[in-house]
Amino acid sequence: MDSLLILSVTAVAFLLAGYVKGVIGLGLPTVAIGLLGLVMSPAQAAAILVVPSLVTNVWQLVTGGDVLLLTRRLWPMLLGVCIGTLIGAVTLSANNPQASIWLGVALIVYASLGLVKGQFKVPPQSETWLGLIVGILTGVASVATGIFVIPGVPYVTALDLDRNRMVQALGLSFTVSTITLALALAYQGQFHTEVAWPALLALGVALIGMWFGQIVRNKVKAETFRLCFFLGLLLLGGHLALRGLL
Repeated sequence: MDSLLILSVTAVAFLLAGYVKGVIGLGLPTVAIGLLGLVMSPAQAAAILVVPSLVTNVWQLVTGGDVLLLTRRLWPMLLGVCIGTLIGAVTLSANNPQASIWLGVALIVYASLGLVKGQFKVPPQSETWLGLIVGILTGVASVATGIFVIPGVPYVTALDLDRNRMVQALGLSFTVSTITLALALAYQGQFHTEVAWPALLALGVALIGMWFGQIVRNKVKAETFRLCFFLGLLLLGGHLALRGLL
């Protein structure tokens, strides 16, 4: 495959993915891997994804302030993500098509309920045990698909946080998921030196796209953000399901 074509597709994919992430707080891995899959294998795309995903997640995390307080609340889920990713790295092969289909369907159902204003709330007394279970399932799913949205995103959105705090919480969850997924990819031997330049290009354009997306998020009303968030989840779910079928 021509290297110029790969770099061009990488630039477009991560500019769009960064913008989506800036607006709704997630979607960079799904959009990027889906577009990069046109010119490379899913494993190669996941390896390019690690650096821009980690940096944009950290940026999303630190811009909300008071990270320690958020970590104290989310630690059961974060611990579960580490455990689940370890289990997945040892027992699963990466990029399982069937897993992508079922994750996509689950995301479509959740997004559809959100669009009709179906509400889920996690009782405070259940956050420890439920967060641990959700984290484990999210970690296992991330190894199988390269995506860490189900069931972690529905859990975080059910914690009754305001939109900026919720986006920050997603950034914290995704940061831990990205680090553990990178370790899993390294364990499976998916990192190679030829992904270095595409990864650096991806990082630069993703940051530009995310910056524009954050500007848009800060200008829209809360109800408009909510609509964009669940529409984004619906599209991501459809994309995941179709990617598993094709």
